[in-house]
Amino acid sequence: MKKISKYILLFAAATAVTSCDEYLDITPVGRVIPETQEQFRAVLTTGYSKYPEHKALTTLRTDELTLNEFSDDVNIYKDIFTWKDSNPDRITRDFQYQELYNVIFYTNVVINEASKKIASSEERNQLIGEAYALRAMAYFDLVNLFGKPYNAATAASDKGVPLALEIDLEQAFVPQSVEVIYNQIIADTQEAEKLINLNSQTKGLNYRFSKVALYSLESRVYLHQQQWQKSLDAANKALAINNNLVDLKATSFFATKYDSKESILALEDGYINRLKAATYASPELVAAYNKTADLRFPLYFLASGSRFRIQKGGNDDQKCTFRTSELYLTKAEASLKLNNAGDAKTTILNFIQNRYSAAGYTQLESEVNAMNAIDLTNFILAERQREFAVEGHRWLDLRRTNQKQIVHPFNGDTYTLIQNDPRYTIIYPASARLNNPNL
Repeated sequence: MKKISKYILLFAAATAVTSCDEYLDITPVGRVIPETQEQFRAVLTTGYSKYPEHKALTTLRTDELTLNEFSDDVNIYKDIFTWKDSNPDRITRDFQYQELYNVIFYTNVVINEASKKIASSEERNQLIGEAYALRAMAYFDLVNLFGKPYNAATAASDKGVPLALEIDLEQAFVPQSVEVIYNQIIADTQEAEKLINLNSQTKGLNYRFSKVALYSLESRVYLHQQQWQKSLDAANKALAINNNLVDLKATSFFATKYDSKESILALEDGYINRLKAATYASPELVAAYNKTADLRFPLYFLASGSRFRIQKGGNDDQKCTFRTSELYLTKAEASLKLNNAGDAKTTILNFIQNRYSAAGYTQLESEVNAMNAIDLTNFILAERQREFAVEGHRWLDLRRTNQKQIVHPFNGDTYTLIQNDPRYTIIYPASARLNNPNL
């Protein structure tokens, strides 16, 4: 009874403070344990709405940005920018550890209770399947923030994050290994596959998981595990549902927009407005583009004196978690790792044909077809850097590939993240460690 009472109080508090939408108009608001399809949908909608914007903070740690030392918000971000994790300023933004577990709490309510209280139906299956998928994504993000990068040889002993699969608020939150967390992620995606029955979501509801979004998540997870065939298979299943690409030769349009033909899951903003105002594109990021042939450059960047502001992100209509571009680039990388250079070249050329001027593509087509495996790998990774600028991919890509050295100049000093630096794994926030000595 004590645990149920705690659950009621937590659910009441969570629903009372949300400002979501009509899906949360439960009567009486915030004072019921969900019993109906509509009420459980409201719970999961709250989980979606509370998904944090942690990817914007990881972007600060990469080679994509420089920090404006004259910004009013500089003190919020400077310790993240300089990788000062062990003793940050008290006003430094925390990485959203608790917020991700808050999302997991909502998914656990749906996963553990909805099947007991709602009659079997396609709608119920879709709802519970989405909860499994959202929980899998939250754990993937948690382990890639606070756990070591996946390494098959050491994953069983590498420290990951706590695993919470029940509503029990009194359980001990003890970190599990990276392998245990990845196994749970895959188990959740497999359960979701059995239940999700919508190939895609309609625009406006595409913050919710569908089959194409689930396959995209699976492809990303397997890419990080270097399970190339599984990553390729999942990408192909997603592309069988949506293989559309925005052709920048025809229209100068952000492919990240929720109503873009590329949009698969529109849940996260990788470059929030407050951060946009405090940063510029780094010289390294600007130098990554062919400024005359690459049609993304004038779309993504705006000159500001001798520097460049980034125009992507910062708006609700640009929330983007998965889009088809990622599937093409994952397919190209996985095909090459499977020694199928022909398919890798065909896939990457199909993609870049939509991103470069006609003359620029003709030149690249010749170059790509002449590339050896090493050069092609580097080109695919460079295309990921260009395509996904400030979308939150870069930190994950650096962690799973070369963990290169990064140098950040700030206020007359330079700060260095050396190659394979332990700070490629973020330590738990101080508030989390204070509340849970097991961390």
